Amino acid sequence: MALKEPIGGPDTRVPTPGDGGRTGDGHFPLDKVTFGVAAALACAFLLWGILDSEGMGTGTGEVLGWLTRSFGWLFILVSAMFLLFSAYLALTRYGNIKLGPDDSTPEFSTFSWVSMMFATGMGIGLMFWGVAEPLTYLTATDAASIPPGRGDPSTPDSARVAMEYAFFHWGFHPWSMYAVIGLAIGYFAYRKGSGNLVSGAFGPLLGRHAKGGPGKAIDVIAIFATLFGSATSLGLGALQITGGLDDVFGSGQSRWLTVGVIAVLTLCFVLSAVTGVDKGVQILSNANAVAALLLVLFLFVVGPTVFILSTFTESLGGYLTHLPTMAFRTGAFGGTEFLSAWTIFYWAWWISWTPFVGMFIARISKGRTIRQFVIYVILVPSLVSFVWFSIMAGSAFDLQLSGARDFTDELATGSEGALFAMLREYPLASITVVLAVFLVAIFFITGADSASIVMGMLSQNGKEEPMRWLVVFWGVAQGAVAAILLFSGGLGALQTLVIIVAGPFMLVICAMCVSLMKALREEPYESTLPPRVRKAVLHAQRYDSMENHSVALAALGADPDDVSPGPAGSSASGSTDARTDARAGTSTEAGAEASAEAAREQRRTD
Repeated sequence: MALKEPIGGPDTRVPTPGDGGRTGDGHFPLDKVTFGVAAALACAFLLWGILDSEGMGTGTGEVLGWLTRSFGWLFILVSAMFLLFSAYLALTRYGNIKLGPDDSTPEFSTFSWVSMMFATGMGIGLMFWGVAEPLTYLTATDAASIPPGRGDPSTPDSARVAMEYAFFHWGFHPWSMYAVIGLAIGYFAYRKGSGNLVSGAFGPLLGRHAKGGPGKAIDVIAIFATLFGSATSLGLGALQITGGLDDVFGSGQSRWLTVGVIAVLTLCFVLSAVTGVDKGVQILSNANAVAALLLVLFLFVVGPTVFILSTFTESLGGYLTHLPTMAFRTGAFGGTEFLSAWTIFYWAWWISWTPFVGMFIARISKGRTIRQFVIYVILVPSLVSFVWFSIMAGSAFDLQLSGARDFTDELATGSEGALFAMLREYPLASITVVLAVFLVAIFFITGADSASIVMGMLSQNGKEEPMRWLVVFWGVAQGAVAAILLFSGGLGALQTLVIIVAGPFMLVICAMCVSLMKALREEPYESTLPPRVRKAVLHAQRYDSMENHSVALAALGADPDDVSPGPAGSSASGSTDARTDARAGTSTEAGAEASAEAAREQRRTD
């Protein structure tokens, strides 16, 4: 989409090619430092996981334990602040500012936009945990999985508490993290022309150093978190697909089968990624949305419909009622086991995903206003998550509470089997299980190819469509990391490592909020007005300027026919000079004298 120069003034100018690390002809060269350092670090940690997976698990586990004990309160406090900051931007006049020039328009339809952000942000997580997580909260006997306020596992009140915490972990908080970093990157990339990079959002704080060593270090951390976060999820998704294949074909679950699944998925998402966002990712995301809708509608119809509706209504009310308490609970007075194992773990996990998801959401959100961005990135996906949990987990809760099916054994052997066990209790199970396996695969392909594109962008100075070999390299790297570490037993340690990376990156996001707020406060006032009001104000300003100009022309003796302003502020002669003088910032008197002289010269010629 071509970006035009905005009306709002020079502060909203999009720099021409040559800015932000680009060459004069608009070419985006490979950032050899960022790419080389990120690739070297990835290989080093990969070798560590292969050669000493046990030592890696022990070392990272100790660091993670210290991090959650010492800074768990900070994760909780900062996560709540991200939500409040997003709401502030949406509710104030800053919500009218566009992620791009003032006259820019969205690149994707609203349906495709929401589908892509949802599939990339957490679509696969909902498939994996949509049934397993609430059931774990309901049936657990271990203190680490019992949410605060849960009583007897067999009571409906315990089911309500379990669903409220599922809403809490998958609702407003994670999406506000994505929104904050997506807003900062999108604003600086498409409105200020700083490049589609994480470091591009630090211009107001770092100045020229944002393109130097400190900026490259930030981008390397972003690549590192994206690679290992997506690789870990790819491994977990492969485990669930293997479980689905075993459920359908009785193939058994082996490491070699899981590695084969990873290889096939890697090939698929690399092929999808090289076709670009507007083709591969968009098509797959739309297919995801349609297939997921079919699955939940089927369960809603054949499942306990009234119970599902009641579950959604009561759980949503309880979540909104108890949200302030849950959002700021740190475990100072008990319940630290659950918070460390689930809440703090989730907040750190979402933060580790923010570089990749935030950059991708920014990439597809050009032309949207900040208010639109916040509403669609936080409220809409959260509502979809609430509906998803109500239908999927609600169907399982009805079986568990009525005694028709006990899911304890499935949860004991692995969370990946809970979804398929639930589907087997309803009609057309052979079809729905296959559809679920298809959804898991497509969700992972969508997320992984988005991650490949984002890592390519970070390696090539923020180019929206990076070189194909870069996309292929990072795509294969994801599959290799997942397969090798899964086979060597290092996947759990890798997951822990990703959470540790979230610690310093949380501080990076906080700095991005300060940088974004500093830039927004320098925006021209006209850019913070609603679009219709802004157009009216700019029209009135142009008309008033030309009206004053016409008065000055008449005072200098120009012919009245030559100085009569039209409704758009134009005159029969000298209008071009007047508009040029106004835009150039010259005085009205100087422009009037020049226009009057031009009018007199025209009469002498006639």
